[in-house]
Amino acid sequence: MKLLIFSKRGQGSSLKKRHLVTYSHTDSIISDQFRTIRTNITFLTEEKHKRVFLITSSGKGEGKSTTAANLAVSMAGQKEKILLMDASIREPAIHSIFKFQNEIGLTDVLTYKVKLNEAICKTGIGKLDILPSGSSLLNPAELLGSEAMSELLIEAANLYDVVLIDSPTVLQSTETRVLANLCDGVILVVSRGRTMIDDTIEARKILELSQANLMGTIMNAK
Repeated sequence: MKLLIFSKRGQGSSLKKRHLVTYSHTDSIISDQFRTIRTNITFLTEEKHKRVFLITSSGKGEGKSTTAANLAVSMAGQKEKILLMDASIREPAIHSIFKFQNEIGLTDVLTYKVKLNEAICKTGIGKLDILPSGSSLLNPAELLGSEAMSELLIEAANLYDVVLIDSPTVLQSTETRVLANLCDGVILVVSRGRTMIDDTIEARKILELSQANLMGTIMNAK
């Protein structure tokens, strides 16, 4: 398993408070590290036509949503057409990071209330679009593991160069295990000094049992 490191060390405290550093501080050390991560992902998937990637973590508070958002912005900087999808239906965050409403989104597409193009939000950052989580539901695991989700991922992969999915945490949500199996690759975000080693090992085991393609780990080093 490859190790991708995202470190905040050496940055001012003001940068730590900014969600989209890859947009607001393109010349920062953090932005450069995300460019390295982007390159590593490209290298790992070169000539394999893999386009749909799940970003998750073992537990809460490990920075997966912020990591997914910054990686999406970094990829969009390469003039690629990127879709960032928020599949964390119980605790969505992507719409807040990009300052959008969450009135319609993924759940509304999956329940055939709207079409994908009607739920997409244009960020104005390169060719980066986001799909918010949408209306809250009581059965997210069933919905994310449905045939409708499989069809949506195929549609999105045909429309975008890369699809990034911010998913719920592995140890606290069953839907991630189902969703991981539908994606071309999974990236696990861990937080140095916060994530327990046993939790990381357990999350990896669960993903492997789900027959997910665990591409690597991004370490948040504060």
